[in-house]
Amino acid sequence: MYNTDQRTVVTLDAGGTNLVFGAMRGCEFVVEPLTLPSQAHNLDLCLKTMVEGFRTIIRRLDRRPEAISFAFPGPADYADGIVGGFLPNFPSFRQGVALGPFLSKTFGMPVFINNDGDLFAFGEATAGVLPEINARIAAMGGDRQFRNLLGYTFGTGLGVGSVVNGELNLGNNSCVETFCLPFKHNHGNMVEDFAAIRAITRVYGELTGNPGHGLTPRDICDIADGKADEVSGKEPTLEETEAAREAFRRFGEAAGDAMATAVTLTDSLIVLGGGLTGASRHILPSLLKELRSNLKTLDGSDVGRVQMKVFDLDDPLEFEQFVKGESRPLKVYGFDETVSYDPMKRTGVCLSRLGASRAIQIGAYTYALSRLDAINLR
Repeated sequence: MYNTDQRTVVTLDAGGTNLVFGAMRGCEFVVEPLTLPSQAHNLDLCLKTMVEGFRTIIRRLDRRPEAISFAFPGPADYADGIVGGFLPNFPSFRQGVALGPFLSKTFGMPVFINNDGDLFAFGEATAGVLPEINARIAAMGGDRQFRNLLGYTFGTGLGVGSVVNGELNLGNNSCVETFCLPFKHNHGNMVEDFAAIRAITRVYGELTGNPGHGLTPRDICDIADGKADEVSGKEPTLEETEAAREAFRRFGEAAGDAMATAVTLTDSLIVLGGGLTGASRHILPSLLKELRSNLKTLDGSDVGRVQMKVFDLDDPLEFEQFVKGESRPLKVYGFDETVSYDPMKRTGVCLSRLGASRAIQIGAYTYALSRLDAINLR
């Protein structure tokens, strides 16, 4: 939608260690990014650094930007641009900071702040997998087009964003979340504890009897693949390989359970992003199995955990079935005419093509322009 738009929006990737500033036009970066230390422990220094970074980027542009738009990690009143609450990476913001109003007054332009999961989903919905899927369906002769998308990021936490009818669903409180859903095997625990980086390292440590192993999920993925250690050349044991695969299997099961609840309520396609998708070959089988699983009614009958047929949209054969559906002619009662009827309800899961970071930046860009366009129409 905004791929050829010539307006410019200044962006920021806000992390607890570094702030990475940039600017986008037509969903592409137009200046070299600028990286500065976050100074997250000191509010005055952090805000000063933000102002310095934005000013530097604006000076590099050939025209005045329309807005500033970015994601901020942690809880916030995003609609009013106020950041506060439990912020492990930005402790100086915990008492509440009117960040949006501060930047808007400083630079004299609109400022939009959102959750990174929301912007990931919006970027994928506007310039990522959703338009790609719809284009492929049309090219294959299909007549269905999809407008709802759930975007999940696999990393430090289980991030999520929801796009409904092409619009970012911000909810009433900027609080569309699934990390706090109950875990299927113990409803006293939240699912994120079993579907995040810490889950992979913890489960591997428990299964090998070495909780202090110090390995990263990437290391554990290499073990699951049976690769030798790059430094020592040591081959993983069968026990270690099976433990690594089981850690990712459990991750997929937990994530799939959370997604099953969300997709049932939103009737969406699902896109996955974040660093852990590099191990998707070990995660997707159990994730898809969970989405395709059944529940029991009290009389013992089976009912689908998800009411749609679930496809792996990255599998060419499954994508073909997803497009084809089960269309058949249906006679109009009392007339000789027929209509086409496809009773198959369907959804699907795919991996991000953009990558989480780029999708979030594009989401920030397109969100700002969509808001500006909505304001101009009033």
